[in-house]
Amino acid sequence: MGYITASDNVVKLSCPNLFSKKRINDNYLAGIESQFTKLGLGRIKIDLTVETRGAKKAPARSTAIPGDAGSYPLTPLNFGQRPNRPMQMALPGLNLRSDSGRMLKKEYTFDRFVVGENSDFAYSASLALAQTSSVNNGAIYLLSDTGLGKSHLSQAVGHHVIAQGFTDKVYYVTAEDFTNEMVSSIKNNTINGFKEKYRKKCDVLILEDVHFLSGKDATQKELAMTLDYLMDAEKKIIFSGCYLPDDIPKMNEQLKSRLTTGMVTKIEPPNFKTRVKILKNKSKHDGFVIPNDVTEYLAQELCDNVRQLESGLMGVARKSALMGEKIDLNLARGVLATISRTRKTITVDLIKKLVCDEFSLSEQDLVSSSRKQKIVKPRQVAMFLARKYTDQPLKTIGRSFNRYHATAIYSINAVEKQLKQQGGFAEQMNYLYKKIESGKIVGSGL
Repeated sequence: MGYITASDNVVKLSCPNLFSKKRINDNYLAGIESQFTKLGLGRIKIDLTVETRGAKKAPARSTAIPGDAGSYPLTPLNFGQRPNRPMQMALPGLNLRSDSGRMLKKEYTFDRFVVGENSDFAYSASLALAQTSSVNNGAIYLLSDTGLGKSHLSQAVGHHVIAQGFTDKVYYVTAEDFTNEMVSSIKNNTINGFKEKYRKKCDVLILEDVHFLSGKDATQKELAMTLDYLMDAEKKIIFSGCYLPDDIPKMNEQLKSRLTTGMVTKIEPPNFKTRVKILKNKSKHDGFVIPNDVTEYLAQELCDNVRQLESGLMGVARKSALMGEKIDLNLARGVLATISRTRKTITVDLIKKLVCDEFSLSEQDLVSSSRKQKIVKPRQVAMFLARKYTDQPLKTIGRSFNRYHATAIYSINAVEKQLKQQGGFAEQMNYLYKKIESGKIVGSGL
């Protein structure tokens, strides 16, 4: 992106191609313009144009935009510059990727969230938290299984707070991010800066996947103290997780009490009517024309979570585009054949048999009280797969292995953590996924 001209309240910038123009327009333009406004520079409009190849470039010059002490020069981009020259045009006060954690997904806003009976309370609580101009509105804990919308609602709060100009000090992190950042700050002797950042420079804290903190005693203590500072300062806090704090193993009482200080709201799986609304909303936004009978078929077959629902829709749309086929029930049935068959036939017992075969164990070993690593690891894998591929609650899964549901949570977290390290274990798990999803499990009848 390069500078062309600046006149009145319009800054004209060039893009190398249409793709770059669309990406900037969709993801960054509103943020760039709002930063000028926040700096008191008035309503600055950014005009994007595609750079014409071979066109004679204007001579390099600097144009200062008035309205702020010292002004901010806009200079041309030159990606071939030497290291001692600036590599990118400096836009005043703009920091789209600050140290406040992860980027908020642009589509995770309140107007894109489909409200149903399963989520109306969680939606109302999140919106109420976001709408007040004061930061004083307590905390909420969004509880749901994976793929039901808790990330969408938590990030929607952040989007709304920023869009309304209440504050831009919105920190969105996962519990794993928080842990890794704290460990890094200790190693680099910057722990005071870490504490200052979260305790005094944050107006809205969005913390996802709190179950990841299981067993991390030092992180739990630091987070509990951070929450005390934020709550005393009447900041907004949004937690999200798959389990209630009381059900997370190895969680200290101090942190449990802080996590449940605010309102706990649960998001249930959407019913058929809501699933249809979700599909229609997604189709409209992405420009898909999906017949009603296909939409209803997808809603009927894909009832586990919203993520699966949207994935099925995208699969149908992509196959239609790639194969040049019209979207009808036959095409939809072909796309969903594997998904539907797997969902209806996989049981905890079949997963046990698969894991026993893969790790050369007997089922008695798997459910025994043994703590040998050669048995503990396969048992954890089996619990993880049971959670992923069946609709059984954690208590039932735990009971199937002669364990409490807290142990099931710990086992699932352990597998998720090891998966993030990639390597041979991730490859082994991918092999098991493919075997399950293809229906090639002994005794499954597929």
